[in-house]
Amino acid sequence: MQNGFMRVAACSPSVHLADTAANVTEILDLSRRAADQGAEVAVFPEMSLTGYTCADLFHNRRLTDDALAGLLRLADELDPRLGAAIVGLPLRLADALYNCAAVVARGHIYGIVPKTYLPDYNEFYEKRWFAAAPAAVDAVEMTVCGAARTVPVGTDLLFDIDDVPFAIELCEDLWAPVPPSCRHTLAGARVVFNLSASDDVIGKYDYLLSLISQQSARCLSAYVYASAGYGESTTDLVFDGKTIIAENGRILQRNTRWNRGNQMAVADIDIEAIERDRMHLRTFDDCRRNNPAAAGYRTVKVNLTRTPEPDFAAEPGALLRHVDPMPFVPGDTDRLTERCEEIVHIQTTGLSRRLQAARCRSLVIGISGGLDSTLALLVAARAFDESGMDRRDIIGVTMPGFGTTGRTHTNSLRLMQALGVTMREISIVPAVQQHFADIGHDPAVHDVTYENSQARQRTLLLMDIANQTGGMVLGTGDLSELALGWATYNGDHMSMYGVNAGVPKTLVRHLVRYFALSMADRPEVAEVLLDIVDTPISPELIPADKDDNITQKTEDIVGPYELHDFFLYYTLRYGYGPDRILLRARKAFAGRYDDATITRWLDTFMRRFFAQQFKRSCLPDGPKVGSVTLSPRGDWRMPSDAASTAWLRR
Repeated sequence: MQNGFMRVAACSPSVHLADTAANVTEILDLSRRAADQGAEVAVFPEMSLTGYTCADLFHNRRLTDDALAGLLRLADELDPRLGAAIVGLPLRLADALYNCAAVVARGHIYGIVPKTYLPDYNEFYEKRWFAAAPAAVDAVEMTVCGAARTVPVGTDLLFDIDDVPFAIELCEDLWAPVPPSCRHTLAGARVVFNLSASDDVIGKYDYLLSLISQQSARCLSAYVYASAGYGESTTDLVFDGKTIIAENGRILQRNTRWNRGNQMAVADIDIEAIERDRMHLRTFDDCRRNNPAAAGYRTVKVNLTRTPEPDFAAEPGALLRHVDPMPFVPGDTDRLTERCEEIVHIQTTGLSRRLQAARCRSLVIGISGGLDSTLALLVAARAFDESGMDRRDIIGVTMPGFGTTGRTHTNSLRLMQALGVTMREISIVPAVQQHFADIGHDPAVHDVTYENSQARQRTLLLMDIANQTGGMVLGTGDLSELALGWATYNGDHMSMYGVNAGVPKTLVRHLVRYFALSMADRPEVAEVLLDIVDTPISPELIPADKDDNITQKTEDIVGPYELHDFFLYYTLRYGYGPDRILLRARKAFAGRYDDATITRWLDTFMRRFFAQQFKRSCLPDGPKVGSVTLSPRGDWRMPSDAASTAWLRR
């Protein structure tokens, strides 16, 4: 394991029915390819030493003896760079034959796991040939082929390689109401390997992907699946050679099906992420303690003596997994539309309920012509429509100041007019100038006092208008701004309900575009929304240039939001430190940002994230919309005086 990742390979070799020697050769070839890619463990299909469709030949001693001989050969000839291989074979034990998986490496057979659940429908009537693993098989040891090789056998085995426990189940086991992998993972397995021989029929593959994904999510584990392929009997069935690697609900890698040669999928499993989720989500531990069957496992240590793995920290391109640079934004257009619709439903429902509970007669929103206030206004309009309220009771207030440009001012007016809300315009310039005089501040000094005085004046106006009209102030700040503390304390930081509090900046832009695309029948609204989407992000607190262009661009000051949202996701969702975030960021943003740029803004994020916690400790209410949020009443509880020193140390 390197940098908290374990590299695994799921392999589907060409099958030579009843020809064990040829199958061992295919397995050795794929094992070398897996070792070339740095895999620690490679898993092969069910009955991979003989072929799955041998039928009544399984009760011929020549075949079962050949399978054991092939297992010994495989153990002796396996590439020493590979940590372990897991292969399938028929195994005689006492007076029964079992469908088994064996773990082998460097001359050793470390353990054998029999299949628990046998299919008994027409095309897979395994009970004709095999016995299901009984409880009596647990804690058994056997001598293989009369040689001095004592091997543990049972369904109670955990294998430990490089301090990562893994376990095994076979094909039908996964389809049972309570798969053995549930018990295995409660016993400590981080990775489950499945040796399978699953034929292909219409619709089965998509169902299988869902099944594997959900089992890995339910068990907070990785799931590595290898199924039989070309060469199995096609008398009644066809096998497509599936290899799938999943981690905690996500498919990391899968092969292209229907190829006739040897198939392999390789991916790096994030073991540290799995361990963090198990520690963080207490339901997992509660379930473990409530299931005594998860106790009493035997652990088999697999000795790992091979060449060092690639150092992912030094070679980010060596990390074999896709890292999405936009973890909050689905890459597929249809999924993105569905995500936007769901978020808007959450926001509008939350706001509608709050308006009802507070018995508000009006809703007051500051409209700047920027993304966040636009989204808040769009959500408010929909909430009023769904609640049967009059949009004219939404009071949109534009408050031009020293840095307001003609573009944003015009867009704010056009938007309010198009949506049919009550419009008010109040310049904050006279009041702020008086404030500067009162506190003795030079207006020529464009410092934090200059900026925050404007933000607080705007909030003061909104709050007082809300009092006037029997309403409440709707907050517009988003999740990314809360993470960075990019808000004026008791200024735009404060409201009666923060409808955007759970929405990251990278998603706000898509939500506004989603509204624009849904208003094809209102081109005047769509036009202004798309222009707002294209406007640079800015608080507009510093005067514009001589051509009335925005001079204060947020991303020039605090860094690109796509980077900060990436840092935010992995800080909150997985509890990563900066080294692991940097490792993933280098992979995700390769060719877009160099190491120096990523490191610079990661340090900025960490400094601000810690220093600005005091603002998050007293946040207004607001709806959670995704997997992470910063509400002090929910997902994130952190002392305001915590030091960032350790997070800035490399």
